[in-house]
Amino acid sequence: MYGFIKVRAVTPKLKVADVQFNTDTIIQEISRAGEAQVIVFPELCVCGYTCGDLFNQRALTDGVEKGLAEICRSTQGNRALVFVGAPVLCFDKLYNCAVVISDGRILGVVPKSFLPTYSEFYERRHFTPAEKSNGSVTLCGQTVDFGTKLIFRATDVPSVTVAAEICEDLWVPDSPSIYHAKAGANIIVNLSCSDETVGKAEYRRDLVRMQSAKLVCGYVYCDAGEGESTTDMAFAGHNLICENGALLAESQLFKGGAVTADIDVDKLSNERRRMANTFFEAGDGEGYKIIDFVASEGGEPDRNFPQTPFVPASDEKLRERTELILSIQASGLKKRFEHTHSKTAVIGISGGLDSALALLVVSRVFKQLGKSASDIIAVTMPGFGTTGKTYNNSLKLIKCLGATAKSVDITKSVLQHFEDIGHDPDVLDVTYENAQARTRTLILMDLANKTGGLVIGTGDLSELALGWATYNGDHMSMYAVNCSVPKTLVKHLVRYEAGNLGGEAEEVLTDILNTEISPELLPPDKSGNIAQKTEDLVGPYILHDFFLYYAVRWGFTPDKVRYIAHRAFKGNFDGATIDKWLKNFYRRFFAQQFKRSCIPDGVKVGSVSLSPRGDWRMPSDASVALWLSQFDI
Repeated sequence: MYGFIKVRAVTPKLKVADVQFNTDTIIQEISRAGEAQVIVFPELCVCGYTCGDLFNQRALTDGVEKGLAEICRSTQGNRALVFVGAPVLCFDKLYNCAVVISDGRILGVVPKSFLPTYSEFYERRHFTPAEKSNGSVTLCGQTVDFGTKLIFRATDVPSVTVAAEICEDLWVPDSPSIYHAKAGANIIVNLSCSDETVGKAEYRRDLVRMQSAKLVCGYVYCDAGEGESTTDMAFAGHNLICENGALLAESQLFKGGAVTADIDVDKLSNERRRMANTFFEAGDGEGYKIIDFVASEGGEPDRNFPQTPFVPASDEKLRERTELILSIQASGLKKRFEHTHSKTAVIGISGGLDSALALLVVSRVFKQLGKSASDIIAVTMPGFGTTGKTYNNSLKLIKCLGATAKSVDITKSVLQHFEDIGHDPDVLDVTYENAQARTRTLILMDLANKTGGLVIGTGDLSELALGWATYNGDHMSMYAVNCSVPKTLVKHLVRYEAGNLGGEAEEVLTDILNTEISPELLPPDKSGNIAQKTEDLVGPYILHDFFLYYAVRWGFTPDKVRYIAHRAFKGNFDGATIDKWLKNFYRRFFAQQFKRSCIPDGVKVGSVSLSPRGDWRMPSDASVALWLSQFDI
């Protein structure tokens, strides 16, 4: 459903060399797997990894084949793709294998490539490393493909391609999974029996997680546990499921059992397409055999989606991230000042979050450059919609940071402009609003010319996505420090810097944080409060940032964005509200591209950027019709 594949890593309790007991346990675990579409068991689990020289006993290998036949029969009618670890004889050579089973038949057998020699079990004593090319093997009365270059493709679920490697294969520099991924596999399973020592779990977790990141894949690592021989080692059943660098599920050491997670192959496929020129090379799939299977129904994904994907969940991570973002913003602006030899920074201060953040960044840069804060010309430009609260907060913040305050009342200038163009000032339309924004930009630009400075833009990423800016008004500057910071993240950056500054600065910034978001282009209400509230007009930014992240960063279809939004915001917004603003998001995003096609320079700070020179190149006259037709809202 929507590209989610439910995978499960199972560590069964087994008995060394008791094939029948292990077979029965594996069959029971398959039946308990519910809606899992890919089920992975540990290395050599049919007999146990720690059989030692018993692997040379024909009784054991014959028993294993009988056990595999039972497992195979038990899956009739079950379309889950099952990976079972077993020793397999092929032309009098014994291989450590992953046997791949679905719906009553063996689809293929994948032998282990790299055999360790550092444990007391010495795999090379019993097993043969995988051959370089594929062949075939007769197993349980079936002649099936045998080799490492096998990819199992679901014919009924787009983009689901699964390949296997075994334990040590992951730990070597030239892992088979590298070639599996380059040949098109987007889910890698690993059947493992990794002994537990102090510190190894942390290393293993990082290894699996980073392999999934490097290969842009889902990675299912299934480890052996209780029941393996403890003659000289212990096995903890450390199961891990990762997706493109993210840890989705992890078992507790020595607790046994299973872990289940939903891997988003749609997300993985989109990321691979985005980086295809560096990820894939000609001939990557050479020698690989594609084996088709029909996937089982996965049901509803059991996965959570954070409401604010741009904002880290943990406080510690958030503090670390905010400092990094502020440093990136400051670094970009610092370089521009050094290159242009500008004397001043000219910035319009509205008493809102975006201009506050931009001023905080400029203040950082001037400290780094050893320049006087008085060379920051912070301009307040009260107009028809300016309220006392925002105006006073602007002045307080400017004073706290030591910048030079300049106030220019734009009312007379705009009224004169209305007279010049024949506009009735009682008509509160787009002309009424945009004339104010363009007048303010004219003032800032000319002040910058007069003082030898740069106009610092304050608009953020969310406003760029929605086109919530006046063309050649607040849309324009000489360097835009907030251009890749989404609105839901802006407040965290401001709050963080407020805590760093403390005192009166923290007080005024806290008040700004609690102020309604508004361009203040329409007159206040009768009580003098803000009447024009941005989120009433374009929709809640928490929704729009969610839409932006999944639509642009991951390229999800509108119906998938809608589906996960309904899950993420259940209890916060009803379905009709989400649908309304999602439709508005797509309409505005397409209609307002012309503004993004000519935005000023500004440094990228995260994974989403709408710069026409960098991450996002889109025709200004593209039609939104196809996107709106994807779902009925």
